[in-house]
Amino acid sequence: MTAPRIAKPTVAFVDDYCEEYRDIFAEVRSFEAFKHLHLGMVSEVKRKSLPAIAKVTGLPNAQSLQQFLVKSPWSAGALRQRRIELILSLLRGRKLVLVIDETGDRMSGDN
Repeated sequence: MTAPRIAKPTVAFVDDYCEEYRDIFAEVRSFEAFKHLHLGMVSEVKRKSLPAIAKVTGLPNAQSLQQFLVKSPWSAGALRQRRIELILSLLRGRKLVLVIDETGDRMSGDN
């Protein structure tokens, strides 16, 4: 029996963050796509489309990212639940205010 291959590293802080979700992905390719999406989201690329993320992360095309989102065998519910658990453990009972700006309008000011 062959041991499964280890996911290719990206950037340390992205790898460290994504490692908390590793067991949700049965396939190493799915986990790598998860890491590439995170890397693309924190990159300075202006348009966060799959082709742009693929390009900035060094993938030959966006096909693996598309497959990850459409056909990969992982549970969005399990991912959401893990994210909530991690946030709550970091808060340690402190209150949190979440502000969502869904207008799509550019923010004014210097920030």
